[in-house]
Amino acid sequence: MEQITEPEVDLFVQDLPSMDEIQKLSEFVHSSESNLLGFSEQLEENISKSGQKASLARATGLFIVGRNAEAIKMLEKTKDCKEKFMYLAFALRRIGKFDEAIQNLDKSIDYGAKTLSITLEKAATYRYASDFEAAAKELKTCTNFENVSDEYHCQLGLLQETQGLYEEAMNNYKAALELSPDHQKALFHLAYRCDLSGDEDAAIDYYKQVASGTQVYVSALLNLAVLYEDRDELNKASQCVDTVLKFHPNHQRAILFKKDIESSKTMFYDEEKEEKKTRKNQILETPISDFELSVRSRNCLKKMNIITLGDLLNIGEAELLSYKNFGETSLREIKTVIESKGLYLGMALEEKLPSSETSDPSISDDKDEQLLGKPIDDLQLSVRARKCLQKLDIRTLEDLTRRTEAELLGCKNFGVTSLNEINKAINNLGLSLRTLD
Repeated sequence: MEQITEPEVDLFVQDLPSMDEIQKLSEFVHSSESNLLGFSEQLEENISKSGQKASLARATGLFIVGRNAEAIKMLEKTKDCKEKFMYLAFALRRIGKFDEAIQNLDKSIDYGAKTLSITLEKAATYRYASDFEAAAKELKTCTNFENVSDEYHCQLGLLQETQGLYEEAMNNYKAALELSPDHQKALFHLAYRCDLSGDEDAAIDYYKQVASGTQVYVSALLNLAVLYEDRDELNKASQCVDTVLKFHPNHQRAILFKKDIESSKTMFYDEEKEEKKTRKNQILETPISDFELSVRSRNCLKKMNIITLGDLLNIGEAELLSYKNFGETSLREIKTVIESKGLYLGMALEEKLPSSETSDPSISDDKDEQLLGKPIDDLQLSVRARKCLQKLDIRTLEDLTRRTEAELLGCKNFGVTSLNEINKAINNLGLSLRTLD
């Protein structure tokens, strides 16, 4: 991929460029860290210029680099024109002032903005505000552009995707691509839907089309890298991440991902060993009630919240004997039972074997059941992290909080990047992964 070509536009010298030219300039600015730094320096050099045209250009530049509050303040003082109201709307939308954004979009029509473009932007604004009914109402006024406007189909697809109408959304993304094969947003969202639905071949094809464009589409490249890594095509995964780091050398997720991929290249996967581990895990999950223990021993273990054979491997002889009414007789009885399985007390502590996945009672006591019952999808994790959790059959937050870091990292292709992402997401909710302490 070649870096996006710098548009022949000088925002601060000429009359304000067209909005299409400004969009190309924005894509160039954000295509690499060096471009963003260079443009920001140019903006600072021109920030003190006076005059209406200069103010509008500076405000537009502030919007491009994401300094939205400053852009809004400056735009409000400029002369009324189409560009003023549209960029005001875009900046207000970024900071969540959706009603004011709609008002400014409406004003832009009086100064020559195209009705279709404004209607689609209003639909997008309502969608960001989660007012899906209003968004659908706006798009309904554009039905005469069906099979005519690629952006109409893309916006309709985005709304349907947000509402969970995935098949309808994909059909509209395809319709947009029939009209404009290089429509980046439609390509990306179609790839993403294919990815999540398990159609990895189609997802890879669409992500590759996104990546072949002039814009450095970071999300597409990283998602493509995940798919390649899942297929053990580690060199291709590295190429995707390297492309991101070439233009964004300080991208933290890409940096961590690169380390994970390099680790995977040197990781030896022993299938026989993994099968043995699975069989051992099944043994560890055997309930204590399945064994013929005395009533006294059984009651003591129950009071200590030792429910499975795996729990016994996480406790030593001294800790058992320290419990009230637990004596040498019970200890010998229990040791006889587990030694018949080729196991011994404290084994998990020494070998760091995965213990059983029974609920930690402190979680149930301290955390709201409704929170723990929420699906993993609510965490809005990356595709890579979500796929790893699916492989481990982790569906809810409660399922996740029953796992340890070691158990997650034991999943093939689950690395530190995904672990950090998950820890951050659940820590924000006041939750944490289970520990063996």
